[in-house]
Amino acid sequence: MPDFRLKVFYAAAKNLSFSKAAQELYITQPAVTRHIRTLEEEYDVLLFERQGNKIALTQAGQIMLEHVETILGEYQNLSYAMHLLSNKHVGSLRLGASSTIAQYVIAPYLASFLTYFPDAEVSLINGNSREIERALTNHDIDLGMVEGITRQPTLSYSAFLTDELIVLTGAHHKLAQRGTISIEEFKQLPLVLRERGSGTLEAIEHDLNHHKIRLSDLNIRLFLGSTEAIKRFVQNSQALCIISRAAITHELQAGLLTELKIDGLTFKRCFSFVQGPGPQTPLTARFIEFVQESIAEEQATA
Repeated sequence: MPDFRLKVFYAAAKNLSFSKAAQELYITQPAVTRHIRTLEEEYDVLLFERQGNKIALTQAGQIMLEHVETILGEYQNLSYAMHLLSNKHVGSLRLGASSTIAQYVIAPYLASFLTYFPDAEVSLINGNSREIERALTNHDIDLGMVEGITRQPTLSYSAFLTDELIVLTGAHHKLAQRGTISIEEFKQLPLVLRERGSGTLEAIEHDLNHHKIRLSDLNIRLFLGSTEAIKRFVQNSQALCIISRAAITHELQAGLLTELKIDGLTFKRCFSFVQGPGPQTPLTARFIEFVQESIAEEQATA
């Protein structure tokens, strides 16, 4: 077992808060303070600068954080390797996924993964693509899954699934029976889209650019931060939306939304795994492999 004080320091350093570290580790705030103080006394350094209710890492704290990340990572690798001798995949896996992937794509694969590897401790956070990339850069997660086009130079990306974005309107819309509209009609009709920073909006903008169409050329009435909110809005308005096909299976089957084709214009993107620099944990590699194998099996039998 690694020194518990290192875990306390790591939690405090990543959260820059003793109270949040206490909550994360299920200990009291005085206990956090005590563990940090013993480390400072042992190395005769100041690890945090305390400014009222705020704390910041000192130079010594930055150095310790670099080493503690390595120590805790190696311990996790050791634990995984030793348990693997008894055919157990043990360890923690912190996942982050952009909204569409978290809500509509990854859950079935995650459920299957935990069925095969019940000893794994898995958590999942969601946000838009930029938020997930930030969490990865900050070492808050081990693996991200995003849907954007833009790539951060310090991160590595690998596509695992192709996604189609489709244009939809409410079933009551006057165009619902036509099924097809022209690009010029599309540019004039009211439209509701996901917010800036979302992979969905980024993919839409990317494909529009290929047709020399800017977002400012469209009649955008509203940006919303939730796919579910967009679906509800369109069902009760005369607006169009562009949403992942993975997110609207129920609405299409129930006749709540209708797909519209645009002459000569389609929207496609890839869902990608995204990882930070350095070696990945064994459990991260196993999860990536599991998802890729599951998708390959589904496509082979489709």
